[in-house]
Amino acid sequence: MAQAKKITPRAQDFSEWYNDVIMQAELADYSPVRGCMVIRPHGYHVWELMQRALDDMFKATGHRNAYFPLFIPMSFLAKEAEHVEGFAKEVALVTHTRLKATGKTGAQAVMPDPASALEEPLVVRPTSETIIYAMFAKWIQSYRDLPLLLNQWCNIVRWEFRTRLFLRTTEFLWQEGHTAHATEAEAEAEARQMLGVYRTFQEQWMAMPVITGLKTESEKFAGALRTYALEALMQDNKALQAGTSHNLGQNFAKAFTVQYQTAAGGLEYVWNTSWGVSTRMIGGLVMTHSDDNGLVCPPRLAPVQVVIVPIWKSEEERGQVLEVGDKVKAELVKAGIRVELDARDSLKPGAKYFEWEAKGVPLRLEIGPRDVAAGQVMTARRAGGKAPVKLDGLARTVATALDEVQAGLFKAAQERREAHSIRGVTKQQFLEFMKGVGGFAYGGFCGSAACEAEIKQETAATVRVLPDPEFRSPEVPKTCMWCGKPSVAEAVWAQAY
Repeated sequence: MAQAKKITPRAQDFSEWYNDVIMQAELADYSPVRGCMVIRPHGYHVWELMQRALDDMFKATGHRNAYFPLFIPMSFLAKEAEHVEGFAKEVALVTHTRLKATGKTGAQAVMPDPASALEEPLVVRPTSETIIYAMFAKWIQSYRDLPLLLNQWCNIVRWEFRTRLFLRTTEFLWQEGHTAHATEAEAEAEARQMLGVYRTFQEQWMAMPVITGLKTESEKFAGALRTYALEALMQDNKALQAGTSHNLGQNFAKAFTVQYQTAAGGLEYVWNTSWGVSTRMIGGLVMTHSDDNGLVCPPRLAPVQVVIVPIWKSEEERGQVLEVGDKVKAELVKAGIRVELDARDSLKPGAKYFEWEAKGVPLRLEIGPRDVAAGQVMTARRAGGKAPVKLDGLARTVATALDEVQAGLFKAAQERREAHSIRGVTKQQFLEFMKGVGGFAYGGFCGSAACEAEIKQETAATVRVLPDPEFRSPEVPKTCMWCGKPSVAEAVWAQAY
């Protein structure tokens, strides 16, 4: 890792700080392709750990992985009216199959060969409902074929004009689950179950507290009956939509004639769900936990959970500390801990500390000649705190420390969220809150799209969710905090990414 510039302080410029943390941690870099990013090995390892945990959770709930084409016939998008309207402005199209030399130089050296124009343009996958339900129509014949529970890991292309690493890029990685059910109740249970799976992952693996609930009509997924979402609060007090789960009703089933024969012999349309999370979660992890020294990574998702830094001044000391370092590494690896021994001669210990801190390693073990003599190592937690610990039983001690760090990060993020949440807001309080530090504002909502649009225009805040019961305020708001009309639900507003 080359010596990088000092990280911009969060308090000075949150956006610049965010980019600096990503670059210093070597999570990603800017691509020559406008709006796209390169995920570097350290960042991709975080994604692999996320994939592994989520994939196990999906399979435990009965889902199987499949893969569907990157290209979708343009006419497929048009089959579901809301869907095509929702994605029309951000799709990329393939219109030709080859290029033709022009005899010119530079960007004009080639052009699409007119003779290779496709009869029907192909959309580069912005989401896969249409292509998947076209296949479901072939595979589902009887109630015996239900439920059909599939997931795919893939890339997505949505033409974005204002991009940010991980948070919003033209191409990104995600998983998308797609299921078909015999009844609306089964589809609703599935959509809610997967929302719960996401919450478990984000709170227990990412140490990122979330609130769950229903999206309003204006914020729901294009073509869905209902959309549920998970919302997290970042350190700049903006919300991040961390995942969604949709009850699609029968909209896509009717568009693609996905029907099944009932036990009684009749013909019914299936009920569908879709749900997904993406590499945006890495951005959420960065903004939830990191500090002015760089990335802070929860141990369960840290590519390197422990780094061992041996310290020496002479060749004799070097041999002693490396011998102990090798034994410590072997013990930790045997215990299933992801560990690196940094034995580089080219860097002094301080430079190594700086590098590994920037990469978010949760725990550092320092081993010097005095530690060898005392039968101990010095532990330094990325989140703060140093203490000597005995070599005897070190794997257990380290495992306990990692669990404490994981729990501590979640607790700190949860307390920060609650400290920046305000309940039962009046219109004036809401305006002051959104113009000030911001955060989650809970208040009564009349359900009017006009009211919702006016709030967004005046404050840049949107309804993040109509929260689930466990997140609602003890007192149900009786009037809309904006217009004063009777409230139909409590809403959570925030400015968001």
